[in-house]
Amino acid sequence: QVQLVESGGGLVQAGGSLRLSCAASGRTVSRSTMAWFRQAPGKEREFVAAITWSSVNTDYADSVKGRFTISRDNAKNTVYLQMNSLKPEDTAVYYCAAHPSGSYYSRRSAAYDYWGQGTQVTVSS
Repeated sequence: QVQLVESGGGLVQAGGSLRLSCAASGRTVSRSTMAWFRQAPGKEREFVAAITWSSVNTDYADSVKGRFTISRDNAKNTVYLQMNSLKPEDTAVYYCAAHPSGSYYSRRSAAYDYWGQGTQVTVSS
């Protein structure tokens, strides 16, 4: 069993930055692909970014490419999402998720078997 806890969300002005963290406990996720998803009010949950266990491979949604960076520290069992040049349309609850594989990643939320409770990110214009 894995517990994922996100932190680092908050209110920021457009153009600002935030760094989200996702700390895992209960079982190591150092061999798991990890991802960030987000869900805005009235919208479906959408893929943001993913990183394989070795950090060799990463994947980003087109909407965040060049602005967001996913990284991980396996020694700390923690995954990060650095968000720069934030836009009002980035406002959402951000969730981290663990994939059963370490070498593959997916943009489908159904492929991930552990989820955190989410952290709110609000970007004001």
